[in-house]
Amino acid sequence: MGDSIYMLHGVQILECAADGPLIRNERDAVDVIGAAFSGRAGLVAIPVSRLSDAFFSLKTRVAGEIMQKFVNYNMRLVILGDIADRLAESDALRDFVFETNRGKQVWFLADKAQLEARLALP
Repeated sequence: MGDSIYMLHGVQILECAADGPLIRNERDAVDVIGAAFSGRAGLVAIPVSRLSDAFFSLKTRVAGEIMQKFVNYNMRLVILGDIADRLAESDALRDFVFETNRGKQVWFLADKAQLEARLALP
């Protein structure tokens, strides 16, 4: 199954397929951003399964580099999926996710239902 584009609460979303290639670095992020622009999406939802383990290890800086690309291109990013195990293992990651979710540019959400609820907020 491929990526899909759909509208939710007035936001055009590119949802990456769970079985696609890993997003490991800035170059991979730019490829996804390009696909989002092609589909006129304003938000990209990436399943946790598409992210390398390095993304969740903050000392590698992979998460920051990928997220910064999305910010630079003014493209909102949602990481979709259960990361509870990773959060339990790392206080730094838990704090990072908490702070990130307070903003409007990048969110870590458990599922599409949370995404829908978040987009429904004013």
